[in-house]
Amino acid sequence: MRRLILHVLALALAGAPVAHAQLRPDQRRAELNTLLDALRTASSERYAAVLETRIRQLWLEQGSPAVVLMINRGQRDLGNEAAAAALSDFNTAITLAPDLPDAYFGRALARYAGGDYHGALADIEQTLKLEPRHFPAFEALSRIAEALHDDKGALAAWQKALDLSPKTPGGAERLKALTLKVQGEST
Repeated sequence: MRRLILHVLALALAGAPVAHAQLRPDQRRAELNTLLDALRTASSERYAAVLETRIRQLWLEQGSPAVVLMINRGQRDLGNEAAAAALSDFNTAITLAPDLPDAYFGRALARYAGGDYHGALADIEQTLKLEPRHFPAFEALSRIAEALHDDKGALAAWQKALDLSPKTPGGAERLKALTLKVQGEST
């Protein structure tokens, strides 16, 4: 386990792409389990960021090349503030791979960007049903809950995100802010 993590870290720090031959599903699951366990105990934000990058790669690699293309297009569209185009891309990805968590996660982000918070929540729920350790989904869930003025829900989701990835940049500060908001509500 340590050797794999050090290898991934060394490649990422050297600027080399972390590419592996196509893994069998059991190999991918084993690597994911190892990396997700390591993420919980990461010693620094930088180390955690390397682990998160590889974890997200493994999640994405579960899809076919066509699905990966659609997800990448959707992410690009979101970056260009084209939520409707992104939604179309993620819908296509879901049609092609209805069991891929990142397709639902991407669509959740597109729906959120388009103001469809309830649709975004449904997609986050599906993402977490397919991959209960999807820490970016918990981060997004926290942001959506906060946008809906559900500070307790935002806090609970953020705590779960930090349980999975304790070295999230700004994580402790956000946890403190959400905790203060919730405590202010109860007084």
